[in-house]
Amino acid sequence: MHLQIISPDAMLFEGEVKQADLVGFDGHFQIFDNHAPIVSALSKGEIRVIDISDQEHRFAITGGLLEMTDNNVQILAQ
Repeated sequence: MHLQIISPDAMLFEGEVKQADLVGFDGHFQIFDNHAPIVSALSKGEIRVIDISDQEHRFAITGGLLEMTDNNVQILAQ
């Protein structure tokens, strides 16, 4: 799936990933290929991403929004 993590200042990440671990207001959740469409608010915490080369990337956020449709994930992070 294709993931973009965008902050007010810059594009933090863009690329193909296997999974993303996120923190919502109701707790932690994961996104994988072919996940059902979803829109979710994100709370303060860490986004953990595993890219297609099995490399891990971590991003600290103070909140944000996630939208996933058709294997495209956009995260607007603060």
